[in-house]
Order: sequence, then C-alpha cells, then structure tokens
Amino acid sequence: MAESQPDRKICAIGIHLSRWVTMHGFAFNIQTDLEYFKYIVPCGITNKTVTSLEMELGKAVDLGEVSTKLNQHFSELFEFELTSC
Repeated sequence: MAESQPDRKICAIGIHLSRWVTMHGFAFNIQTDLEYFKYIVPCGITNKTVTSLEMELGKAVDLGEVSTKLNQHFSELFEFELTSC
C-alpha cells in the first residue's frame, strides 16, 4: 500500500457577493513559485501545504497544453461554450 502524503492545496475557486454585485475567481498553481506561500495562510487553511502541478507531476508542464485541457474540461463541466474576443 502506498504511503499517505499530507493534504496539499493546488487551486482555489472563490465567489464574493456584495450589494448586488457578484465577483468570482479561479487560481490554479501550475508553475508557481511557492516560496511566497510561506508568508500567508491561503484561504485561511492552516492544515494543508500549497503545491503546484509541476511539483505534483515531478516534471515541467506546457502552459498551453494545460490551458487547452482546463478550458475544455471547465466548459464541459459547466455546460457552456468558451469563446475569446
């Protein structure tokens, strides 16, 4: 059986509602310099470390490929067509 690893945080999705205005955001650590996370508590979560896709895979990743796949899966999951201006 594989050894258990500590929980890690690789992305965040946020929604904020105030005075009839909605804001949202999405962050995915792909090639992120994780040193900065030593100085903050991301999303108030104290019992998890922060990681990146590169760190989890143990190799460099192509940002274009990640973007394409992420856009495809995101649009399929939320059932919409993604377009660019």
